Amino acid sequence: MPRLIICCAQRHCASVFARTSLVLFLLAVFAVELSAAMPAGPSRSAAPHRALNATNAPAENAAAQITFRKVFKTSYPEFVEIKINQAGSGTYDIRQLDEDPNPQPFEVSPPLAQRIFALAAKLNNFQNVDLEVHRRLANLGAKTLLYEKGAEKHETDFNYTLDDTATQLVNIFEGLSRQTTDLSDLVRTMRYDHLGVNDVLLQIERDYNNKLLPEPERLLPTLDQLAADDKLIDIARARARSLATRIRATH
Repeated sequence: MPRLIICCAQRHCASVFARTSLVLFLLAVFAVELSAAMPAGPSRSAAPHRALNATNAPAENAAAQITFRKVFKTSYPEFVEIKINQAGSGTYDIRQLDEDPNPQPFEVSPPLAQRIFALAAKLNNFQNVDLEVHRRLANLGAKTLLYEKGAEKHETDFNYTLDDTATQLVNIFEGLSRQTTDLSDLVRTMRYDHLGVNDVLLQIERDYNNKLLPEPERLLPTLDQLAADDKLIDIARARARSLATRIRATH
């Protein structure tokens, strides 16, 4: 009798063990299938690595920018700062020194932007370049040319230069300053000083005749608006139409 009880107990234990093993096996299979069906997520260690790479982007991918600055006390304007990037976008800040900085957005055409950067490249992007003539001359305004790209930065300062490439570059920026001032004066007088419009147009016409405006076609929308405004005097409207026609014929 005891031997029979022992045998029954052994068979019962074996049966329980088999059922338990089957349940564990099925749970393991289910876990594997569930894991395979779920999309793989980024590991915790990979995310900071990508963020670090984004933060430390190579400097060569940064957009290059060229800045022209001129400070000439007792002149008008006393302060000119123009910034241009390779795409032709930038800012200008033209004012007297006692006025607050007020940079405004503006653009130049891609061909003009390319010309500016090509001239800067001929000057080694202002790296280790001395443009000063080193002669006793009157103060013609302290000029600065600055090249920036990422952490790279080169700049040169001078009062007057005989370098032809630098002179061409300065003339472009001086022309952009004059062109921006002319347009600003024209818009202001059209709004607030109708009798002064013709005087501003005469100045713009002189600048255009002397080829001082790098992109005179940028004046066309305002000239067209002026020519069509019957609230302004006829002589100014006629001059605006004439100048716009000349600009369109040559640009």
